[in-house]
Amino acid sequence: MVIYPNAKINIGLAIGDKRPDGYHTIYSNFYPIPLYDILEILPSNEFTFQSSGITIDNDDNLVTRAFELIQARYKIENVFMHLHKQIPLGAGLGGGSADAAFCLKALNEIFKLQLETSTLESLALELGSDCPFFIENKPAHVTGRGEVLSKTTLDLKGKYLKLIYPDIHISTAEAFAHISPKKIPESISDINLTHSVSNDFETWAFQKYPELKALKEQLIQEGAFMTSMSGTGSTIYGVYNEKPVKSTTFHFEKILELE
Repeated sequence: MVIYPNAKINIGLAIGDKRPDGYHTIYSNFYPIPLYDILEILPSNEFTFQSSGITIDNDDNLVTRAFELIQARYKIENVFMHLHKQIPLGAGLGGGSADAAFCLKALNEIFKLQLETSTLESLALELGSDCPFFIENKPAHVTGRGEVLSKTTLDLKGKYLKLIYPDIHISTAEAFAHISPKKIPESISDINLTHSVSNDFETWAFQKYPELKALKEQLIQEGAFMTSMSGTGSTIYGVYNEKPVKSTTFHFEKILELE
């Protein structure tokens, strides 16, 4: 089986106080985007994991952990897995979380486990806070750790997305270590789609990496009607009504039509 885990962007991101379990409550909107990794999974006599593309740790990654979780819980047979990694790491695009969630869904199908969506989401949460979103993989308002998902009115179909990842890796742990929780707006689910969309991590990230702030200002000048940093870093995106012109100075820059 070959599957195509996709990335996401955060449209608005506010961070609340730390919970008793040590996690912060988040308030955001997740929107799936057509930027993909490629994951092949086949039944096998022994477990094998390989990867290509962007370098990852083959011995400790979320895809391997997803398989180990399902095998321990449901006693499935071994598999061969090959991940071709194209979604940048530390970019706020949820690539690793998507890989893990799609792996869970594929194993459920391959081994006919007949697990319901709610069960898959619970398993996904054991792997990471962003993982449950990718089970249904639809635009959603997200709160709690990331596991409380509800429908959103956001619809960007037919709009154009420019992603720029300036090869700055920001770990989630580093980003949260510098966050100052704020009073949460009454509603972030019906967010106003403008270039002033707020991401609480931008204050710290733009101070440490001024080039990120400059990128955001550049996209506004280019005509993006909405711009933001995605997640905990460091991808800057712009959403446009018309297809934007691609720059030539960035190693990773994508222009995508949203679905």
